[in-house]
Amino acid sequence: MITQNNLVFKLISPKETYPVRHAILRAGKPLSSCKFDGDDLKTTLHIGAYQNGNLVGVATLLEAKNSAILDVNAYQLRGMAIHQDQQGKGLGKKIINYAETILQEKHVLLLWMNARESAIPFYTNCGYTKSGRIFDIEKVGPHVVMFKKLK
Repeated sequence: MITQNNLVFKLISPKETYPVRHAILRAGKPLSSCKFDGDDLKTTLHIGAYQNGNLVGVATLLEAKNSAILDVNAYQLRGMAIHQDQQGKGLGKKIINYAETILQEKHVLLLWMNARESAIPFYTNCGYTKSGRIFDIEKVGPHVVMFKKLK
């Protein structure tokens, strides 16, 4: 757990991510659509960002190599979501920084994600690089693989 000003970042259960995932990533779909493959694996980590005791942001880190980028110990970032009223305030970058810190402590060398096309500028500003072309994830929309080598 890390506390910054009135923000607390900590590891949470998969189900605790659902309210934020649902509101931001799966609006209009059943709550069951918020359960991702791999959520319950022992190696999967779920981050919660709390402001004044309220969950305002989430992200999931799933152990998954991506040999198309680099065949090393790697994790995939999935399900990152920030409540609408908290977007644009730097919270996403703080969650990414917390995720990278956790993974570096585990000696993970690569963090990658399938980034929504609209999120490419955000991830670029966080130091991530695009890999390959934009592709469509059915019922979700256009994405591109992005990655960052961790120290």
